[in-house]
Amino acid sequence: MERGVYFDAWFPRQHCYHPSLPPRRLRMVDDLVDYRATVLVWASLGGGSLSLPYLEQEAFGTVDARSRFYGFVNDSEFIDECHKHGIKVFGVVFEAQGWEFPVELNDEEDTVLALNELRGVGRRDWLGLREFSGNRYPKLWPAFESYFPGGLVNSDGEQVTDLIEECCSRDIHQVPCHAHWVECPDRDHQCFYMDRNNPVWREYLKAIIRIQIDAGVDGVQLDEAELPLGAMQYGACFCKDCMKGFRAYLQEQDPATRAAELTGLDLEDFHYGQWLLEQGYDFKSNRETTPLFGDYYAFQAQSIKTYFRELADYIREYGRRCGREVLVSGNFFNLDPHYLPLAEDVDLVITEMRNTTYRQPEWYRYVAAFGHEQDVVVVENPYGGVVPELVEDLKRGQSEDRFRASLYEGAAFGANMTVPYGAWMGSRIEDAFYAPHDVAAQVQAFLADHEALFSRTTYNSVAVVYSVESNRPLIAQADSSDNVHNARDESVTVPYRTLTAQLAAAAVPFDVVIFPDAATATDRVGAHQIHGYATVVLPHCTHLTQAQAAELLRYLDEGGCLVVVGDLGVNLPESTSRALVGHPHTRRVSALDQATLDSVLPLGRQAVVHGADDVSANIHRLEDGSAAVHLLSYAYDDDLDRATVRYDVTVTVQLPVPDPVVTLFTSDGKVAEVEVESTESGHLVRLAELGLYSVLRFTPRDEAPGTDPTTRSQA
Repeated sequence: MERGVYFDAWFPRQHCYHPSLPPRRLRMVDDLVDYRATVLVWASLGGGSLSLPYLEQEAFGTVDARSRFYGFVNDSEFIDECHKHGIKVFGVVFEAQGWEFPVELNDEEDTVLALNELRGVGRRDWLGLREFSGNRYPKLWPAFESYFPGGLVNSDGEQVTDLIEECCSRDIHQVPCHAHWVECPDRDHQCFYMDRNNPVWREYLKAIIRIQIDAGVDGVQLDEAELPLGAMQYGACFCKDCMKGFRAYLQEQDPATRAAELTGLDLEDFHYGQWLLEQGYDFKSNRETTPLFGDYYAFQAQSIKTYFRELADYIREYGRRCGREVLVSGNFFNLDPHYLPLAEDVDLVITEMRNTTYRQPEWYRYVAAFGHEQDVVVVENPYGGVVPELVEDLKRGQSEDRFRASLYEGAAFGANMTVPYGAWMGSRIEDAFYAPHDVAAQVQAFLADHEALFSRTTYNSVAVVYSVESNRPLIAQADSSDNVHNARDESVTVPYRTLTAQLAAAAVPFDVVIFPDAATATDRVGAHQIHGYATVVLPHCTHLTQAQAAELLRYLDEGGCLVVVGDLGVNLPESTSRALVGHPHTRRVSALDQATLDSVLPLGRQAVVHGADDVSANIHRLEDGSAAVHLLSYAYDDDLDRATVRYDVTVTVQLPVPDPVVTLFTSDGKVAEVEVESTESGHLVRLAELGLYSVLRFTPRDEAPGTDPTTRSQA
């Protein structure tokens, strides 16, 4: 399991300015060693969306003697120092961002006197992509053509002299869109939302990638990986390349199955934006009911996959030209299903959760399903959650156990939650998220020293199906706010979310199995995904592909237990849905609440915790066949400001581990062998106390190596 650090290293009590990250220092590497870090995300070389010369200054620029005195280094030197300690560094490509900054220059225009934060000196102007591509400042930056011999030509065959004008996303009225979530409202800078469907922008992004790889990065992280689908929140995108692409997409569809709205239209000259305006649609209000919206979404999802893969292939290709294997990742924000096909092209899944709360084990179970056989590294989000209040509490020496729980939670339930190191606090709050050093180091030491207790596979006997097509409209409605607020409409009931939250709250270990829609992502559901589970639960799975239905029937015929909550496969022929619902091994539940939770567990609960409420459980299947039962307690004493310790707790768990030796590991450093009683109902363990985080390792007695399976990281 990777141990990641969310390494923006922005300054405390100051805005988190995109795209350029602050200069790095040698002392930072010392901190990373203390954190037993293996990988840094959002970590380096972000300035390409200001200009390529600026990015080169970040990578290779001269560091003056005064800065050297305090250990400042350029980014290529910082990367080299990290490599000495086995720490991988990802360069970040801010794909959606095209920046323009206010600048103050001397009269000769060969010296920057102030940038972004102005001082009222010299002559004021603008500095950014527009000026770089137009060769506005020849004394400051090399010519645009020195990076692109012959310049860049757009899809109309025209020479490009203004990257902003050429490559930005546009709403239906052709107004350029801004990436508002990174613009600081009390600053004059401007960030335009760029469009990766434009081939010119892709060529520019490849130039950023080349410089990052030349600077020695281990991997390239393509931020805003859903580009330009995220522009929908601003009523976009209707730029010329999106309109050309959508027209071609419609032309490729079978005329017999095209949307009825296209009947009689000449697709050779079809312009989606103009066509909508003629009918009174603006693509902002009631967007999901806009004509051809489903087709447009499908086109953009297809484009995301095509152009993300183009850049991923280029990263690997250029890395090999340089004699190295360079890793690829992106930002798969909240792991929405349109990122599923992109996961095939990355070496590590990096994601920014939509809402950070103090309790979200069910979300991590989805995350683990999304990552499948890949490590997943997660970072927090300051919008729509608890991060701002947590940061203030930690400054006062409070909520340290809540912070510990946030890191342990990810590891316990299938992912790595990163340590924040000057992490993103949004563009409105003037601060950065730094964890208390000793607390973070303690947690990371536990995770590093107990690597043998973690695995990507589980012994969980229950699987919950996440149906992409069934959940898409509900989640789109619940999560409809923009990414400046990330508010969630709790009045919208999403049965999948309700069920998994209830299972997690009841300490029921479960896995998630994702059923793609076969359009956004390929339907890959097979026997290896569902046939090992005693019970498979399908909450509100109104849509199933024929292949998914066939696999579920095979699972039933082999003796599996299917629990259907709500409707099932209403898109299927009646005979197919009847065969599923009417099968003798199928149980149907019309509704669900906490009181009737056991109705979806006809074979009983795999794990039962007595004497401690607010506990969630997950069972890792370890490499040697042992089982590690991870128990995270959410009980918190607000008066004492610490996790509540429960006494005289019993844990009963059903496991295929005969005659086990059970060893208890606690996050406060205790290691002890505990007695176990094995009966037909499972293995029962009595714990004198249960604190914040505990792991019970069940090892077959004849294979037990001893009581301490810890390993020491070489980082």
